[in-house]
Amino acid sequence: MKAIEMNRVRKAFRFFTLEDVSLDLAPGQIMGLVGPNGAGKSTTIRLLIGLLAADAGEIRLLGHAMPREQAAAKAQVGFVSDDMRLMPHATLAWHMDFVASIYPGWDASYAATLLKRFGLHAGQTARRLSSGEQAKALLLLALARRPRLLVLDEPTSGMDPVARHELLAEFMDVLRDDERSILFSSHNTLDVERISDRLTFIDRGRVVASDDKEDFLERWRRVQLRVAGALPDLPEIVGCERDGALATLTVDGFSDDFVARLGLPLQATQRMSLEEIFVATVMHSRQTQEAHAS
Repeated sequence: MKAIEMNRVRKAFRFFTLEDVSLDLAPGQIMGLVGPNGAGKSTTIRLLIGLLAADAGEIRLLGHAMPREQAAAKAQVGFVSDDMRLMPHATLAWHMDFVASIYPGWDASYAATLLKRFGLHAGQTARRLSSGEQAKALLLLALARRPRLLVLDEPTSGMDPVARHELLAEFMDVLRDDERSILFSSHNTLDVERISDRLTFIDRGRVVASDDKEDFLERWRRVQLRVAGALPDLPEIVGCERDGALATLTVDGFSDDFVARLGLPLQATQRMSLEEIFVATVMHSRQTQEAHAS
């Protein structure tokens, strides 16, 4: 049974439509959902956990049909988003007791461990916490329930680089404790690359690519060569910049077979960062959609 199954999901608003979104997440996998602001990441997550109802398509969360069976599903799902807030005048101890009273799976010993690991104190009131500490507290409240699936929607949004780095370092350490499925949404590719083993790129309400992280990094290349005339028309070439006879190609599907079909000597080959791959994927998708529309 998969942790997440979304099949051809659609949700229309007045000025935005999430269209034909399909993705799945196996038990134990960590998926990074990456997209620009306004791409549809939060809408996808809200559909997934039952905060919105889809206009079309099928959604299953831990085997439960959504939103019809959301009560059963949510008992095993921990959710943290950048717009969640703690009660400002209540202590962390009050928040932990409150969550423990709702979820029978609350692990008080693990919560105490996380308090120490995150550098938090049970007697602290929420209004005294920094944004990074607030995020850690919310993550603690989700993790100590021992959920089978953890859903994080832009958890590091608005943090300074040091706080974001610190939170992710703690988060990665916590993930070594046991195996759970995780969906991590962000527009920051560096954050996602650090913790994810599978990536899904979303733009303008559509999934434009989804694959294992290592496969993305392995098949994308930036290639330089000298060519006097036209380049061969190969589907792997998704971008080309010319400076006289010097051509720089962006290639999705680099292989010995591609080099053989290209039939031209390469001057340089460079691997691409995940951010470069993401930008190239999104730009190529937009160009393809615009070409089909015209």
